[in-house]
Amino acid sequence: MEGLLDFVLRDILTRVGGVEKCVSEFIRITHSLMSEKALLRTVPELEFGARTYAGVPVWPQLLGSDAPCMAENAARLAEMGSPGIDLNFGCPAKVVNRHGGGATLLQDPEILYTIVAAVRAAVPSHIPVTAKMRLGYNDDSLALDCARALEAGGAAEIVVHARTKAQGYRPPAYWDRVADVRGAVQVPVVVNGEIWNVQDAQAAVAQSGCHTLMLGRGIVARPALARSILAAMGTAPDSMAQPGEDWTWQDLGPLMHAFWQVASTRLEQKQQAGRVKQWLNLLRRHYPEAQVAFDDMRTLVKPSDVDAWIRRSIPQTL
Repeated sequence: MEGLLDFVLRDILTRVGGVEKCVSEFIRITHSLMSEKALLRTVPELEFGARTYAGVPVWPQLLGSDAPCMAENAARLAEMGSPGIDLNFGCPAKVVNRHGGGATLLQDPEILYTIVAAVRAAVPSHIPVTAKMRLGYNDDSLALDCARALEAGGAAEIVVHARTKAQGYRPPAYWDRVADVRGAVQVPVVVNGEIWNVQDAQAAVAQSGCHTLMLGRGIVARPALARSILAAMGTAPDSMAQPGEDWTWQDLGPLMHAFWQVASTRLEQKQQAGRVKQWLNLLRRHYPEAQVAFDDMRTLVKPSDVDAWIRRSIPQTL
């Protein structure tokens, strides 16, 4: 999720619990080998054992269509200590697709195979290579062929966003179609798309037959979502994750203060206020209080004004 679920939110959201693994925003690969410094800008966790502050592993995700160059950059990430390499064949953004990346590649399964095989051959065998796809580009007629191509190339796991590129992010997600993909390959398949609450998660599992989920916007809007899902499914990661339990707006107070502390020290000043507004924008999908907060601070630009607003408006302790 470029520009949203970056290292700042990965840090904060994994502190809540319930997350097994994170994948970075995509790193756009064109025709060059990126420097370690450039790669660390997207995945700074590589300097700390490729884990978030809470200890959750982070896998870099690459996006591009140049197979040799994708392989070369994957090899560099492996040398930097990446625990795995993820490949993005699902991004629906027009600018990405125009340049031959993301979901546009789903129109040619052979290219998918070539890219995955090149990356798989370039990194040590103990480092898994995984892939994310959508059900297709304009339609889902090649969904099974694409999944088989990813598997044949060496993908150890396939995440399927249950919509085509043409469907974008419009509801619904077609979780039942992911079941067809799962039946076409032997490697594990992960279901993704339109999972906003525990009920959505249960429906996605039931319809897809998958037992692992990838969360995106849902966990940004509802930070305790992963833990609540695990609790409801009887696999709670800790005693705090009770079935049906959710976090209140007051519960989020310390988390938002931690978010600001990280954002205000790790991001450029011109980005800081926008990042708070961006998160509040999604939080208001679940928390009415977030709408009030968003309206209250939407005109703030200076980090000092945002800092004063957070101290004044957001409860810091439970």
